Amino acid sequence: MDFIAKNVAELSPSLTLSITSQAKALKKQGVDVLSFGAGEPDFNTPAHITEAAIQALHDGQTRYTESAGLLELRESIATKLSVDNNISYEPSQISVNCGAKHSCYNAILAVVNPGDEVIIPAPYWTSYPEMVRLAGGVPVIVETKAENGWKITPDEFEGAMSPLTKMIILNSPGNPTGSVYSRAEMEAIAEIALGEDILILSDEIYEKLVYAGQEHISIASLSKEVHDLTITINGFSKAYAMTGWRLGYTAAPKAIATAIDTIQSHTTSNPTTFAQFGAIAALNGDQQIVADMREEFDMRRQYMLGRLQAIKNIRVVEPLGAFYFLVNIEPIGIKSVNFAEKLLSKQKVAVVPGVAFGAEYTIRFSYATSLDVINAGMDRFEEFCNQH
Repeated sequence: MDFIAKNVAELSPSLTLSITSQAKALKKQGVDVLSFGAGEPDFNTPAHITEAAIQALHDGQTRYTESAGLLELRESIATKLSVDNNISYEPSQISVNCGAKHSCYNAILAVVNPGDEVIIPAPYWTSYPEMVRLAGGVPVIVETKAENGWKITPDEFEGAMSPLTKMIILNSPGNPTGSVYSRAEMEAIAEIALGEDILILSDEIYEKLVYAGQEHISIASLSKEVHDLTITINGFSKAYAMTGWRLGYTAAPKAIATAIDTIQSHTTSNPTTFAQFGAIAALNGDQQIVADMREEFDMRRQYMLGRLQAIKNIRVVEPLGAFYFLVNIEPIGIKSVNFAEKLLSKQKVAVVPGVAFGAEYTIRFSYATSLDVINAGMDRFEEFCNQH
């Protein structure tokens, strides 16, 4: 008898985590692997955040909280959303979850019925379609174009809609492309969503990492009407180097927020209690640490851009947010998994194949690593490309 549920059996494992695991295994064997796979900052969590969590442990903060998280933390998130994003939410509309990935899944599970269609611009973060499938929904993948900065256009949005469309997922700044939607682009998408009563899931986990004078726009800030159709996703992993803490959050219209809380109450219950005290310290502490990390990422971004643009048989769109480059390898004529395997085997450079993001002839580099690693990795990558 086949005991595995059909919707689970059809899931694809995360290639991003798989590549990182392969690179770590080779490193343990003493192989000089340069890894560009991980989607996490290479900085330690700032000391005042870890100290707050340690103090919480010493204070006995090890019991359950409300399933949606500590009221003090949700109040701090509400203040942050108001000040940083010009969005107004009550703490009761906010749910703190076990990472922004968990936040996305809770939100999708709360609103997607079996058969509902969810529009997902590609290249996309690898987990979006699988989450939709787990909820019984149908991912509708819309291939975007490099010449549009890998961003969905109003025409592409309208062309993908059907009477079954329930939601569109937006990720700005984006993974894996580093694309950042302008205010005008957000307004055009919001107008269509409003006209068709389509929910917007706005994944803003990279909001603090924007460069070259770009501005992060929270789509829910555009109007009350858009606000009432939007579920905003954010967290602590990227801005505060807290990936292992597993803390994200949703902010949503009250009925959806209540549904998310109900789901969480029956699955994980509250996120880790003492970690929440670290999150409070992150939001209420000195934000210069975030600016410092962004400045370091930008320096790496600019250096890596110059190196990649100098390689003749690849193409790259300048990323204006997050910490990734999506490199078009189509001129080389090798599919992404094969390309990534050859690059790891021959040059000991680990990247994520673009097929994981719905973009076959691409690979993703993360520049959340040191300049020394980037320099050496670009040397090896350029040599590999020149041989093909």
